[in-house]
Amino acid sequence: MRPALELCGKLALVIGLLTLAACTSSPTRPEGARKPGGYYLDDGPGDNPPANLDQIPDAQPRSEPIKAATARPYTVFGQTYVPLTQVAAYKARGTASWYGRRYHGQATSSGELYDMYAMTAAHPTLAIPSYARVTNLRNGRSVVVRINDRGPFHSDRLIDLSYAAAYKLGIIAAGRDIVEVEAIVPADEQQATAHMQNAASAAVTPEPLEQEPAGAYVQLGAFSTRQNAWNFLLRMRAELGWLSDSIAMYGRDGLYRVHAGPYADRDQATRVAERLEQSTELRPVIITR
Repeated sequence: MRPALELCGKLALVIGLLTLAACTSSPTRPEGARKPGGYYLDDGPGDNPPANLDQIPDAQPRSEPIKAATARPYTVFGQTYVPLTQVAAYKARGTASWYGRRYHGQATSSGELYDMYAMTAAHPTLAIPSYARVTNLRNGRSVVVRINDRGPFHSDRLIDLSYAAAYKLGIIAAGRDIVEVEAIVPADEQQATAHMQNAASAAVTPEPLEQEPAGAYVQLGAFSTRQNAWNFLLRMRAELGWLSDSIAMYGRDGLYRVHAGPYADRDQATRVAERLEQSTELRPVIITR
């Protein structure tokens, strides 16, 4: 019987230790973290937030040089994003989320340190730095933020707000809300970006054709989402003035392709592709129909 008693005692000891470990290793969460939309990965407000969060002034739009490193296409979680290379008209509706103390003091895409109490935000494609008005469509509150970071990288989210911006918009408790994001173009940049504004402010983005007309084409890029293809198309038309009239977007095989053409034959398309390779970082592909 003694071995059996010893075994029972050891089992009881192991169970007790496991129970203790489970209790002591459970992370503490801020109040309300278990509610829908609660703090992600123990993110949340700082320990000593300023008492005047409501009085923090909105960001003040001004002209700033775009950081070249943030204007290149990039891929996250298999999704390719094509940032705008200059401040231009933009308006979209979607879900806003926020990030707080977990990232406070860490470097943003702009190279600046993230300040959860500053009026800033992260966006996948808006120019960095740039400014945008964010309006909570549920309560009508509106703020102006400075875009200085990339994200969020979730298909169901449009913008990540600083803690201060989210607080002023009234979305801290819920964690997220439906907003409208509209880019702000400083007055002294409006003329320089007029061609992009006119294209972006058209009533409807042109629908991609099911199939290109017969001919030879130079494929500049292919994307899984229509918006990224459209952003890239606008960028190519702005940067490649000699080619802009022939650039169009087509949808086929689940992809949105940006092509230049059509050209009379493959040789003519090849000459265009060679010029692009010499003057840009593009790696064009010849397509014939």
